[in-house]
Amino acid sequence: MKRRIMLLITLLCFSHVLLMAKSDVNDDPVNSPNWRRINFGIKAGFNSSMFIVSKFKIRDVTIHDFQNNYQLGYLGSCFMRFNFKKNFIQPEISYNISKSEISFDKLGTQHPDIEPDYATLRSTVHSFDLPVLYGYNIVKSGPYGMSLFGGPKIRYLWSRKNKITFDNFDFNDLEEDLYPFNLSITVGIAVNISRIFFDFRYEQDLHNISKNVTYEANPNNGTGAVSYLKLKRREQTLSFSLGMLF
Repeated sequence: MKRRIMLLITLLCFSHVLLMAKSDVNDDPVNSPNWRRINFGIKAGFNSSMFIVSKFKIRDVTIHDFQNNYQLGYLGSCFMRFNFKKNFIQPEISYNISKSEISFDKLGTQHPDIEPDYATLRSTVHSFDLPVLYGYNIVKSGPYGMSLFGGPKIRYLWSRKNKITFDNFDFNDLEEDLYPFNLSITVGIAVNISRIFFDFRYEQDLHNISKNVTYEANPNNGTGAVSYLKLKRREQTLSFSLGMLF
């Protein structure tokens, strides 16, 4: 139900901004937003994330095969753009909710004759992102524009809001701690009609975000570090957003 409401709101906003863009197309091109020296902008959209697992070991079994189940996340952002002819620098600040899920056979490939025993790891990560992008306008004619961009991004993972669940694992009270800061790389393409733009991006973490995994080793001893479960993972994300330049 929540997804349907979000999609309906997005469609209504999409219709509204298209009408605004149509009314601006006949404006003086020199006064169009993408011809100004400095722009401000806002945007909102959706993302889809998946795990890149470099190491996953449960006891003596190393897991190699995973099934990524795509989940829908959300984002909102504001930014400033400094224009230099066909080039621009764009620092941003954004809030992202990324969701991802993997399923795998806990027995791995070491026991092909045994019925698979599947487990699932689900992750919902809230983050504040600070990308600094360099862009180049392939098209910059009147109110129309198309640009390619890329650059580094610093992520702050909000541990208090993150939610990570382990289904059908052989440990009690599993919890994963994530590193609070992470460096990513972002590349994308944007198309604008006057004030309105569409933004497509691919983003990937550059290093492991999983700090450690803990579990209830013994009810009498409380919680301790897991020596039998080792996990190293990154995220890669595709996103689409709709925004407005000022």
